[in-house]
Amino acid sequence: QVQLVEFGGGLVQPGGSLKLSCSVSGRFSAIRTSGWYRQAPGKQRELVATMDSESRPNWEDSLRGRFTIWRDHNKNMVYLQMNRLEPEDTAVYYCYAQDWGMREFWGQGTQVTVSS
Repeated sequence: QVQLVEFGGGLVQPGGSLKLSCSVSGRFSAIRTSGWYRQAPGKQRELVATMDSESRPNWEDSLRGRFTIWRDHNKNMVYLQMNRLEPEDTAVYYCYAQDWGMREFWGQGTQVTVSS
């Protein structure tokens, strides 16, 4: 069983930065894909970025360039660096993982609020 725990959300001013971290319990080698989704109030959950086992990213194109995703296999961690944040980035951010059996796992979510 895979468990995901997010860290690092909070309140930030427009133009600021935040780094989200996701701790992945279980065998990291069992993870096929991991990454981040987000859900803004009144909207559906949407892709931010995921990364496969060979570290190839899959992006929501509008976020590429402001956000960076990477995995640390030694620490069983997945990270999301968010720069030049905008009020439209306000959402609950969820860590996501899919194993080789195509089962999906979600973290509990962490709130990111971009406001002055």
